[in-house]
Amino acid sequence: MWHEPDVVREDLERICASTSVPWDALRGKTVLVTGATGLIGGSLVKALLWSGATMDADVRVLALTRDRSRGEAAFAGALAAGAPLSIVEGGVETLALDHPVDLIVHGASITSSQDFVAHPVQTMRTALRGTERILEIARAHDVESLAYLSSMEVYGAPDGSRRITESDFDGFDPMLVRSSYPESKRMAEALCAGYAAELRVPAKVLRLTQTFGPGVAYDDGRVFASFARSALQGRDIVLHTAGETERSYLYTADAVTAVLTVLLRGRDGQAYNAANEDTFCSIRAMAELVARTCGPAPVAVRVEPQDGERLGYAPTLRMDLDTSRLQALGWRPTVGLEEMYRRMTAVLAA
Repeated sequence: MWHEPDVVREDLERICASTSVPWDALRGKTVLVTGATGLIGGSLVKALLWSGATMDADVRVLALTRDRSRGEAAFAGALAAGAPLSIVEGGVETLALDHPVDLIVHGASITSSQDFVAHPVQTMRTALRGTERILEIARAHDVESLAYLSSMEVYGAPDGSRRITESDFDGFDPMLVRSSYPESKRMAEALCAGYAAELRVPAKVLRLTQTFGPGVAYDDGRVFASFARSALQGRDIVLHTAGETERSYLYTADAVTAVLTVLLRGRDGQAYNAANEDTFCSIRAMAELVARTCGPAPVAVRVEPQDGERLGYAPTLRMDLDTSRLQALGWRPTVGLEEMYRRMTAVLAA
């Protein structure tokens, strides 16, 4: 085994104890993970290796990253311990894979809201060309299953009048530059559905709500991380909107069990929502929770309006995701919002 911070080790053990994941189906398999140094990808890689070390699962992992040194740093402990991990350097759009592979989790994506606005072409190329390339690799290697990690943003901006199932959609304005992200995610999903229907590639889609936990970088630009930094530093939390958007959240370890559940139990050509329904709240309510609980002392929450479109913010939405389809596969979330922050800040503050 290798050393991990206590909360990360606890999460890895939590994942390996999940009863929704058919661990025997991973025995002796090779899993390709794209976006392997991202939050979910990195947690998934560690969980697969941890299961191999603690459950004698003999799981081999190929971790795709654009920067080998970054991959080696992210998984230094596992590599030093001799875990069956290979770092594959390259871009997802042009990947040429020489290794045999049985299962694929495709998580490579542009994730920064500011990049959606500043680099919309690259955002779309990564989603479309990258997903097509991975589907072609899955087809060539006759993989057993592929899970594509999509986003709740494919649903548009719901007004809160209904719970959002996998068949509920609102529209986008394609001429808004920020639409580069949700529109290309939708098209990538359509590629998965098309490859499943026409070419019999066993592709599934997981639509994740905003996910966080240990492993979030201290300088992460997303609002949930900004709130945590402010509280830890004893500074007021500053909102640049009224904080009216409402949505659910998901803990990283719960996201990993959702990914593996869909990969190994999901239906081909099917999409699944992933969220902890009990965390549904407004941005303002989340900020107030963090202000009360996450720092050495409570801080205030202030509103200083700025141009949300320029900052890459999504429009105001009320995204109450229905996860019954995923729960029908046996999956359940285990960590609520306050504990998500407690566990994330335990690592950030270290």
